[in-house]
Amino acid sequence: MPRDLANPDLYTSEARFTMWQEYLQADAKVWSDPGLSPSGFWSVFSHRDVSSVLSPKAPFTSEHGMMIGFDAEHPDNSGGRMLVVSEGDWHATLKRLIGPFLSRLRAPELQSVLHREVRDVIDRLRSEDSTDIAVSVGPRLPAAIVCEVIGVPLSEREHLIDLTNHAFGGEESSFDRMTPAEAHTEILFYFHELIERRRRQPGSDLVSALLEDGRLSVDDVLVNCDNVLIGGNETTRHSITGAFHAFQAFPGTLDALHDDPDLAKPAVEEVVRWTSPAAHVLRVATADCEIGGQEILKGQPVVAWLSAANRDERLFPDPHRFLPNRAPNRHLGFGNGPHHCLGAALARLELHALLRELATEARGVELAGDVRWMRSNLVQGYSGLEVTMDWR
Repeated sequence: MPRDLANPDLYTSEARFTMWQEYLQADAKVWSDPGLSPSGFWSVFSHRDVSSVLSPKAPFTSEHGMMIGFDAEHPDNSGGRMLVVSEGDWHATLKRLIGPFLSRLRAPELQSVLHREVRDVIDRLRSEDSTDIAVSVGPRLPAAIVCEVIGVPLSEREHLIDLTNHAFGGEESSFDRMTPAEAHTEILFYFHELIERRRRQPGSDLVSALLEDGRLSVDDVLVNCDNVLIGGNETTRHSITGAFHAFQAFPGTLDALHDDPDLAKPAVEEVVRWTSPAAHVLRVATADCEIGGQEILKGQPVVAWLSAANRDERLFPDPHRFLPNRAPNRHLGFGNGPHHCLGAALARLELHALLRELATEARGVELAGDVRWMRSNLVQGYSGLEVTMDWR
């Protein structure tokens, strides 16, 4: 019986790495029948096949949606409006508007926020006997930075961080105070209110810039702020948590970073590859085509498993090992092609600042409980990672 690769239970343990390895060795293209996805979907795993699907010239679109469950018959209602699920001229327009807020150009303004937050993380870790990184540390840094970019006032950030935890906790029972759908509705309500405030009192933030442009309706501003919040928060937080996991699993890594500060840059890329928080992206074929010898019909959804491609030993020898100096490192952690993650520069900045500071102050990381994975097919992330720190 073929697996329904939409089933989130497949991703709650490290057994998925064995599954990826089997598919990679077989160079598999797998069809999942309708189930959690209404029409079924193809899956590809190898670095080559995933890159082919995401290539700018490939006959695929993200406009119907970019995750399992969406397809031509069951489209995402943000399709064609939100950056991540738009194509062509409108995608280029949104990219030009949003890009500068997420690029290194804004890094000087964000440096003080970044420095303060990294310091807070270290102080917090030092003050506690053990810390659940997934809950207390992972979400902090990206949320602070993305809130700064969007223009969320400091006093309202805790509330928004709490809502994003609930909205993207998958089926996590630790976030059972409200369903993901309810939390997401609350986030949209919040942005609606923020947009109204910025219409009256514009600032130098993303919301003000989108409103000022004049081409976006209030709804367009709303869905794109939501997109930036999700994109900025949801993946980087698991990369940060996963960095602590890597330092625990591969003792000596922090010492190597401490002895050679220049290692921090390649180590950031290895964190993104090894953690691969964006587990998959979906595309829908716009014409009959072929991927790695498999015929794909127009209208069929294809899921590109980034998390599998980033463990493809044809490109990454000893793929399960965390090597801070891995080179080359052509990972697909930020996607590929026209939808390459716009926030990649910010994510790298956050990880780099944290790695440098951690290596300066800590010798190692030890687990103080089991590694708990999220129950999600979209985010390869942690619901719990309790650790103790070994300080220098």
